[in-house]
Amino acid sequence: MSVTAAAGFVAAGIAAGIKASGNPDLSLVATADGSAVAAAGVFTRNKMTAAPVIVTRSHLESSAGQAVAVVLNSGNANAATGEQGLADAEAMCAAVATELDVAVDQILVCSTGLIGIPMPIDVIVAGVPALVAVRSVDGAQDAATAIMTTDTRAKQVVIDGGGFTVGGMAKGAAMLSPNMATMLAVLTTDAEATPEQLKAALVHGVAESFNVLDVDGCTSTNDTVLLLASGLAGPVDQAALESAVADACASLAFQMCSDAEGATKVVRMTVTGAATDAEALVGARYVSRSNLVKCSWYGCDPYWGRIASDLGSCGIEFDPDTLSVSYGGVTVCRAAVDVDHDSATVVAHMAGRNLEIVADLGQGTGRATILTNDLTHAYIDENMGTS
Repeated sequence: MSVTAAAGFVAAGIAAGIKASGNPDLSLVATADGSAVAAAGVFTRNKMTAAPVIVTRSHLESSAGQAVAVVLNSGNANAATGEQGLADAEAMCAAVATELDVAVDQILVCSTGLIGIPMPIDVIVAGVPALVAVRSVDGAQDAATAIMTTDTRAKQVVIDGGGFTVGGMAKGAAMLSPNMATMLAVLTTDAEATPEQLKAALVHGVAESFNVLDVDGCTSTNDTVLLLASGLAGPVDQAALESAVADACASLAFQMCSDAEGATKVVRMTVTGAATDAEALVGARYVSRSNLVKCSWYGCDPYWGRIASDLGSCGIEFDPDTLSVSYGGVTVCRAAVDVDHDSATVVAHMAGRNLEIVADLGQGTGRATILTNDLTHAYIDENMGTS
């Protein structure tokens, strides 16, 4: 049930006609009884901010962190659409608010798809009554499917917090880069919490999940993660809430990385022994964005020289004499020189779906991991145009 697993929530997804393919493209997550509940969100840091992000931020502020529903569409990002885009995002909220008989600022909105193309707002508004009519506890799969763009499968999660539940759905397959990714995620919980507590849980949750997911170095205009709490499970320990939300975010981030456009590898690129954690993150992110390194992963080649070169040029403390690199726990270089190792084990690791690569700088105690992918022909094929 994912996003409806937490008590007090329903969902729906339909094909409204936004996508020429006829695939599902309009989604809803709402409280089961139509009441407003505590809500919070975190958003893209891209200054080219999409209209739905602007509207959702405004609604959370004007409602003091209260929401009844989230309406989401795929097939059009409603980004770089000017004043009309803002009006269209508000129209989506208004259409849902009318059907649910609630204040318009208690509706949040998310969009994903192509940038710079006017919204087919009449099609969307016309589809809202049918969307709202089919909302149910069993609608989670439909809701998660309707937000997919180039995703090949729906991303969903349920976390048992021990007395309460966190459920969620997400989409994202490219433009995945801190902070956060071209992604939409809606999380729900039946824990009782204030908007401030939810915001704290989200900030904690995205830090080691969506914010360390870096597929292609591109940051979207629409990134949004929302968390709604029905409160039906009663008050819970804040640390337990933050842990459960973090687990949900980590699962969704991994699912997105696994389904990234054209990817054949899911890579955990870790830098240890850096002067600071911040420098480790710089190094891990720099390597993860290197097209040369990513191509070597696609070719199943443990070409550590490319990693060494990137770490030496990314502006952090670095000394070749203290560098070592390992693939799947097997050290292949030490002091920036190739060392004898079990090559068969490394070859087998590189042939697998999940790669674990560690570069130890030998400069301190700093450590960071980036979740990333290889670069393949299929990624290029997917991104050569807008059609």
